Formats: sequence, structure tokens, C-alpha cells
Amino acid sequence: MNSEMQGKYERLAATLKARGLDVQLIEGRLKSQHIETPSWGYADSGTRFGVFPQPGAAVTLSEKLRDAAHVHRMTGIAPSVALHILWDMVDDWQALRQEAEGLGLTIGAINPNLFQDEAYRFGSLAAPDPTVRRKALDHVAQCIEIMKQVDSRDLSLWLADGTNYPGQDDLRCRKRRLEESLAQIYTMLPDDKRLLVEYKFFEPAFYATDIPDWGMALLLCNKLGERARVLVDLGHHAQGVNIEQIVATLLDEKKLGGFHFNDRKYADDDLTTGSINPYELFLVFHELVTSELNDDQGSQIAYMIDQTHLLKPRVEAMIQSVLAIQRAYAKALIVDREALAAAQADGDIIAAEECLVSAFNTDVEPLLVKVRDDLGVPADPLQAHRESGYQEQIARERAGRKVQPTLG
Repeated sequence: MNSEMQGKYERLAATLKARGLDVQLIEGRLKSQHIETPSWGYADSGTRFGVFPQPGAAVTLSEKLRDAAHVHRMTGIAPSVALHILWDMVDDWQALRQEAEGLGLTIGAINPNLFQDEAYRFGSLAAPDPTVRRKALDHVAQCIEIMKQVDSRDLSLWLADGTNYPGQDDLRCRKRRLEESLAQIYTMLPDDKRLLVEYKFFEPAFYATDIPDWGMALLLCNKLGERARVLVDLGHHAQGVNIEQIVATLLDEKKLGGFHFNDRKYADDDLTTGSINPYELFLVFHELVTSELNDDQGSQIAYMIDQTHLLKPRVEAMIQSVLAIQRAYAKALIVDREALAAAQADGDIIAAEECLVSAFNTDVEPLLVKVRDDLGVPADPLQAHRESGYQEQIARERAGRKVQPTLG
């Protein structure tokens, strides 16, 4: 840390101490932050409209791990990688785990693919055809076996199940079939594994989606048991939905399992985290930090990125997103919660709001530079990546190879 930044840090630390905040506690929480990046975020991907290949995009799982390790070296807080099955199949999972550990990584959530196979055109776990449901359950069982071999804690489940037209299927029958399938999956899970149930209000099911919102996801999880939790994807909400209230409710019910971080302007755009509404991201983290300080649920929540970098350079966009999450967390940690509680008790709306606005508007970069210095990573990870030559290196090494792109 140079002398100018050191001076900024000391002034910020003094301000925080004057508010009664424990700077060392804040720094400790920032150092222990754990953000999981997705393997598919390093590979070429596309939408129904097309694919824009990028030089250096990862083709093999080993290349995806290498890219993820580079992101972790730059940021110090992205030590795990989520896998998508069948996009990330290998013959030897023990060898993969050792390869990841050799790069300083662990394997994170395992994501079954229950939407690409032609058999799933009318659904997977909720499909009318019992042979299709059996096929889906067999695939999930395969994923659970993979979890055991790579020591993954979370089975992250998103379904494209639903209907496109009224009358296409009986809605109550679909609900019951889904419940039966999830119950079988929950029974298959070892006691040290969790099921994270994700929701999405539309697409590709344009009439009725089988898990359309957090209420349905919570209902299903409550029926399953303690190890079933709700996963919140920031992009899977209609315009104007109060995501931070959903987060607060799930925290209060102790049923929040994790996040897929991204951003969106209209619907599920999978834009880089914080690129559209950084204040919303901060407010989400405000609820998370409040919970951490009150009942320490932080260790139970998986913080995962789920984005499709169609135009931005993939590794660079991932670093950008990790930093946006880190910044939001830091700002949430410096909220003067005593002043906020007093203002709320007095019914002083303006003072209460200013407690949040003040923290959000605070330049926390000196604090983050100090944390990065303690972690032994670059003060400016994005600039360090650009100067490292990593992107040019992988573009040369991976030139001329193609792979079937994943879907965005």
C-alpha cells in the first residue's frame, strides 16, 4: 500500500472507529469472504439468437479451472468453482479434485442439467411421463455421486419445467409429481450435503413455471427438511420485486441457502454483478450482514456467480463481478447499525435512510486495498490482470479450438 492510499485508509479507519465500528472485525470478515465462480462462465456461451466466440475461451474443464485459479490469485476471495453436469464431465473425479486443489481451488456446487435433453421437452422432475422423470432422477443420482467424490456440499437445482399453454397439463398434478421427485432426491443426499432449490418466474415456460418464485421454492424446501434451502438468483425476478425483502424473509426463516449473483435490466439478462443496480446489491448485503452479526448464518450461505459474458472478456468480467460483490459487502459492513436502529425506533425515516446512503456513498477502496494487501493479492486486481498478459497467453494457447457452446 503506497503512502497516499495508507493515508486514505487511516482516515477511513478513524471515521469508522468514531462510529463505534470494529475495523479489525470488518477486515476479518472481508478476508474470509468466499465467492464461487462458475465453470461455464469461462467458456463460450450463447443465447437462442447466436454465439460470439472469444479468443482464449476455455474449452476443457482443466482450462476452466486454470482461469478460475487466475481469478482467485487476482482477488484472493474466489477459491471454489461450481460445475455443471453434463457440461463438465470427466472420467476421473478424484483426479479432478486433486487438480483443483493443486491450483488452490475446491469444487463447489454441482449443477445437474435437466433442460437440454430432448426428453425434457415437457419437463423433467415434473414431467407427465414416468420414464422421463426416472431419467431425470438417474441424472441427479449421478450428480450426487460426483458430489461425494469431489467433496461438494451443495446440489444446486434449477428446472426449466413448466407449461407454455393453458390446458397443456394439470397444474396440481405437476406440483405433486415435482414434490415426489424432490423427495426422492432428498432421500438420496448424504447427511452432510444440501439441496439448493432455485426459482425463476418465466422462461422457457411461458404460461406456468413449476417453481416460479421464492414462495414456491420455500414451500418445497419446508416439505423436504432442514437440508433443503432456497437459492436466490438476482436475475430471476420481475421488475420492481423487492429482492432484499425476500432475502430478509428467508434469513428469518433460516432457509436461505445461497445466491447466484448477476444483474439484469429487464429479465434474466445475466449481466455482470452490480452493473445495473449496485444500490440493490448493497441493500441485499445489508440484510446479509445484519443476519451475520445477529445470528451468524453466513457460513450456511453459498455465494455464487452465475453470469453469461457474451460480449465482455470472460476472465476480466469475472474479476469485475467478484470485486463488485466485495465492494457491496464492504459497504454493508460499515453501516452504522446503532444509529440506524435508533432512527428506526424514533420513526425518523430520513435519518434511517441516510445511515444506508452514507455507507453506500463511502469510498471503501482504501479498506479493500488494505485487505488485499493482507491477503497478498494485487491492490487493483482488474488492472493487475490486464498487465499480467494472461489473456494474451491463453488466446495464443487455445487458438483454433472450438467446442459446442453452453446456453446463456
